[in-house]
Amino acid sequence: MADNQAPAPYTGFDRMPMAGQWRPGSGSVMDDVNPYSGEVITKLALADASDVDRTYDTAREAQREWARTPAEEKRPIFKRVAQIMGERHAEVADWLVREAGATHDRAEVEIGIVRSIIAAAAAKTEEVMLTVGSDVPGKENRVYRRPAGVVTVISPWNWPLHLSNRSVAPALALGNAVVLKPSEETPVTGGLLLAKVFEEAGLPPGVLSVLVGRGGEIGDALVQHPVPRVISFTGSTRVGLGITTKAGIKRLSLELGGNAPLVVLDDADLELAVELAAFGSYYHQGQICMATNRVIVDATLHDEFVERFVETARGLRTGDPAHPATQLGPVINDTQLRTIREKVSRAVSQGAGLLLSGEPSGPAGHVLPPQVLLGSNEVATAAEEVFGPVATIIKADGEEDALRLANATEFGLASGVITRDVERGVRFALRVEAGMTHVNDSTVQDDEHIAFGGEKSSGVGRFGGHWVIDEFTTQHWVSVQHERRALHY
Repeated sequence: MADNQAPAPYTGFDRMPMAGQWRPGSGSVMDDVNPYSGEVITKLALADASDVDRTYDTAREAQREWARTPAEEKRPIFKRVAQIMGERHAEVADWLVREAGATHDRAEVEIGIVRSIIAAAAAKTEEVMLTVGSDVPGKENRVYRRPAGVVTVISPWNWPLHLSNRSVAPALALGNAVVLKPSEETPVTGGLLLAKVFEEAGLPPGVLSVLVGRGGEIGDALVQHPVPRVISFTGSTRVGLGITTKAGIKRLSLELGGNAPLVVLDDADLELAVELAAFGSYYHQGQICMATNRVIVDATLHDEFVERFVETARGLRTGDPAHPATQLGPVINDTQLRTIREKVSRAVSQGAGLLLSGEPSGPAGHVLPPQVLLGSNEVATAAEEVFGPVATIIKADGEEDALRLANATEFGLASGVITRDVERGVRFALRVEAGMTHVNDSTVQDDEHIAFGGEKSSGVGRFGGHWVIDEFTTQHWVSVQHERRALHY
């Protein structure tokens, strides 16, 4: 390839890598549709339960060989993956815009996170062994980190490339094989594209497989199968609860639903608070687990905050995500649009005030303008995760009431607090029942180097940094007795 010449685009997205070969699934044919235009991007035959069995059998054998591969042979593959992602940057971004409805800026952020995680994965290829003391004379204790085996990754459609890769890359680097089921809404950006990149980088066949299929048809087969030792799932709490009852004795790494509160205390910088609340509520159309679902504002600032927030939301530019000026693109599909609008209607019927609304637009009718409601913690758009461009503003009577409101939810993923007193913010953050709380920043945060995850009904386990190693490895105690010792019956 000549310098500065883009590689030929990937093709063959009517097939998927199963059991070591790219081939169609054994199920029905599905249209993969652009959520903005309604255009069919590709068609592919979905996987069924028979494909699950074949793929797991191959993955088990491929994993054993992959686990024996020396780190110095694995590491260059991940470095090459990061390089290929750079070479194919424009191609990957185009897929995210067309398939996931991402704006160009949003696509750039996602690609950056993916490349960072892949680069970090290269360092996880090294075998880890700890030496631990013993009370037995002459005994040496070693504890080895070993691959868990075959890891099943089930990922959603909202940040498809990132939320697949954040499990796939470290799991592979640690010596596991991976069977990935992306959402059928984003089969290319959620799985097939990633598989092409790893294949081009030299990953052996069968180590990474992708099964595109409907959850109702292959979901149970994936989580109940005896081969996988770990299930890594990102998605709704309802589905996550189902996995916990069906998976049996497997390790579960679950990132589930969110209902993020952003608390604006009485000493907050109002301009900053409005900016962060609007970004958290409307970024990627609010289709983010960390999205600011509830904005809890101290009564002394409430009225002015509401006025400024509505003005900011009204000024956001909606439309075609392929247009560089667009800030809000389409929601993913008809079902999601209906669900969002139903929750807004139900909140209004429960007494919430609708301050800003608007009808869907665009060729497919999926571009919903920002919605702003005034309500209580009990209205539908505050009590439930909306996953759309909707913000519910709630008045709080002081700091303790704000904390009570923030914690009055079954969820505990992301949260935030705005205050001019940083240490006050940290003290408040430590009392929030969540896995992540951000002081003077948006609830929407991700960092490859840190522990990412939730509490309560928002999941178990952590992604990122060295924490993810715990998710995809097991400890093997090997003792060595260097001198013969007396045994007493």
